[in-house]
Amino acid sequence: MHITQVARAGDTGFIGQQARVRRFSMALLRRRLPKVRIPVALAIFVLAVIVACAVIPEALAPYAATDMDTDAVLSPPGLHHLLGTDHFGRDILSLLIYGAGHSITMALGTVAIAVCIGGSIGLITGYIGGLTDFLLMRLVDIWMSVPQMMLAIIIATALRASFFHTILAVGIVLVAPFVRLVRGQVMSVRARPFIAASHAIGTGHLTIVLRHVLPHCAAPLLVLATLSVGMSILIASALSFIGIGVIDDRPDWGFLLSQGHNYLTVAWWFPTFPGLAITMLVVSVNALGNALRIHLDPRTTQR
Repeated sequence: MHITQVARAGDTGFIGQQARVRRFSMALLRRRLPKVRIPVALAIFVLAVIVACAVIPEALAPYAATDMDTDAVLSPPGLHHLLGTDHFGRDILSLLIYGAGHSITMALGTVAIAVCIGGSIGLITGYIGGLTDFLLMRLVDIWMSVPQMMLAIIIATALRASFFHTILAVGIVLVAPFVRLVRGQVMSVRARPFIAASHAIGTGHLTIVLRHVLPHCAAPLLVLATLSVGMSILIASALSFIGIGVIDDRPDWGFLLSQGHNYLTVAWWFPTFPGLAITMLVVSVNALGNALRIHLDPRTTQR
């Protein structure tokens, strides 16, 4: 009896507040999990399969990427070639497996460039402010006024067609959203009292940016980076599709789609499966990014 009275009395104090917070958090988590559990689990599974294909393609692919079967040119899906063959007699499933690493490397490279350049510019404009912020943001506004695909075509055409130049072109296209996001976060954090207190005790600007400002930008920056992976894959695939992207002997999903669309009426499997591979990768990354956004922002409710 004494223990029960103590427990009830504790509900009105600090311990009781902690218990109520925990109950509210668990209730919120139970409300969210049924809505996102299956899509996120499926997205993680698809991404795990694609990463495995990128890491160990030799162990998973039934044929080498350069193997040609001249007796099975444009063969439909069957026992020997599960997804059919292309116009050279190469196994499409093997080409997709070997091309997974190529697509993932390009996506991660483009997002890394966008995060580094966009994050740096956003930190400078948001923290310094004044005329610097005004001039840089007007340039970003002009940057964002140009359609992303058109800007990617202009940059890729100006550069020599190569794997690195394609990554650079797509990365530059994705810089502007990162600038605006980081700038907004920095301006919000800069106005908080602990930043003024840091200035008052003589803390340097670089230390304030690295220790106090940048950590507050990490969560939204991570979410935007995850969501930008899908966009980078689509833009890079579109560049390869129109013939100004990667042009080498490595399998590329966008280039396979470009080659296969000429045979759509006679060999539907040739462009269909590369297109499905791109779609699955983009949808899975976007689903994972959306779940990450919901998890990192408790104010967001999934409708």
